[in-house]
Amino acid sequence: MAPALNGDAADLLVVGAGAAGMTAALVAALEGRRVILAEATQQVGGTTSTSAGTLWVPGNPHAARAGHGDTVQQAATYLRALLGPDDARGRRQAFLDTTAEALAYLEERSSVVFASAGKHPDYLPQPGAAIAGRAVGPLPFDGRTLGADFARIRPPLPGFMLLGGMMVGKADIQALVGRYGSWKDFLHSARLVARYAADRLRHPRGTRLVMGNALVARLFQSLLAAKVDVRFGWRLRDLEVHEGRVVGASFDQADGAVRHVAAPAVVLATGGVGHQAALRRELVPDGDSFRSLAAESVRGDGMLAARRAGAAIERHALGNLLWQPVSVVPGTSTAGGLFPHLFLDRAKPGLIAVNVAGRRFVDESLSYHHFVEGLLPQGRAWLVCDAAFVRRYGLGVIPPGTRRLGRWVRNGYIACEPTLAALGRRVGIDASGLAATVARTNGFADTGSDLDFGKGGTEVGRFNGDPAHAPNPCLGPIAAPPFCALEIHAADAASSAGLATDGDGKVLDAGGAPIPGLFACGNDAASIMQGSYPGPGATLGPAIVFGYRVGRSAAAG
Repeated sequence: MAPALNGDAADLLVVGAGAAGMTAALVAALEGRRVILAEATQQVGGTTSTSAGTLWVPGNPHAARAGHGDTVQQAATYLRALLGPDDARGRRQAFLDTTAEALAYLEERSSVVFASAGKHPDYLPQPGAAIAGRAVGPLPFDGRTLGADFARIRPPLPGFMLLGGMMVGKADIQALVGRYGSWKDFLHSARLVARYAADRLRHPRGTRLVMGNALVARLFQSLLAAKVDVRFGWRLRDLEVHEGRVVGASFDQADGAVRHVAAPAVVLATGGVGHQAALRRELVPDGDSFRSLAAESVRGDGMLAARRAGAAIERHALGNLLWQPVSVVPGTSTAGGLFPHLFLDRAKPGLIAVNVAGRRFVDESLSYHHFVEGLLPQGRAWLVCDAAFVRRYGLGVIPPGTRRLGRWVRNGYIACEPTLAALGRRVGIDASGLAATVARTNGFADTGSDLDFGKGGTEVGRFNGDPAHAPNPCLGPIAAPPFCALEIHAADAASSAGLATDGDGKVLDAGGAPIPGLFACGNDAASIMQGSYPGPGATLGPAIVFGYRVGRSAAAG
């Protein structure tokens, strides 16, 4: 253990309590090290807490037990097709070689438990792509087991909670929408609502946690059990370096005090670029003009501190940010009032995305990242549908089953008009272009073939479409007034650019040499996906796996 420098001391200091940081801290503690985990806010979870909680982990044991037949070799083929050969440091292969080991370790020694997502296709049709098996998600978690520490879990986005605080996953939504169609769905829905009603007698929100919130809670419960010393309200000020080695860090507190922690190893997991305007401008043209889904507390602290200590920042030719389309929800402040359009509406039949000329510009059923690649050059864009679509599938934050849209029109979230021409005038879309586009895509809906962009022609598109709709699960008419439009924007969900690291998360300097005592994981480390987005959970999978590798490496000294 390092000597204290006017403060505390630990065997390992981890900065940032998102998925990667909590995993690194947990693993090191389970390996017998005294760990201090410093978190800038009063809650754990960071951006992970508002995510879907899915991990992209090829060759995982859950896929093997379910008989999905996925292999690490097939995933390596897929990534090679997308990205070319692995980098000289072998980080991609390190990830692939460790997925099964990392998941098995966590499930055997902590409260972190996963289940296969089953069919959940990779996002790009390349050799080695898988339809099922590579994605896993955390099992639901009972927040009541945390007692008073339940308040330490950062809540999900408001748009992913119903009735003011009830979390729901994809299966829950399907059951709620079909609650009057079968006894199974009715009973599932009734149990959800009854549990939530009981929760609200004692808690400010529901305690049945799913998706990213469940992952965060499981990691936090495990940290508490492992006696990790979590310091809340400690924002990284700077790294402390002695004779070229990182020996600790200093932290700012809300009352103006500066605290120090000495440690022979420091792990940076502060969330990546986030809302740091200068870094955003450096990495992306006009980067500070784009919205971000990163937690409000993510300000590039780790990357900037590491750079001051001599670290190199790795950039990627395919892109330095990873994207999601969002709409802005009036009257909410959490995460800037943004609702991410992941899978609930864009791929469904009866919706198109158009630009100011009223023209489509992309296959709407593509993954969120690749959809935004088409959105970025447009300037402004809208999702267009009719009210019947909203009733059936929902639109953005408006849940399925909504029949009266007046509230959403009055607060400016959507525009609805009796004709396409009036809709175009209301929001600023060329009316003739919009009418022509709707007529053309309605023809595609009849034939089941999108001749312009191939909507419904990929595995991921059909997966997120409506399997009960024929002949194409992603194509349907926009025919019955009123017609609706919702403006959408590009937002980053994570950074691909980050600190250059090796396969064990050791941070490298400009010459490629490790900086002694310094590690990084999560979004603080450059993504092994190098600006691409191969499948669901392509940020969280590496975050957990490299958090594990970093924890083991740092614990080993």
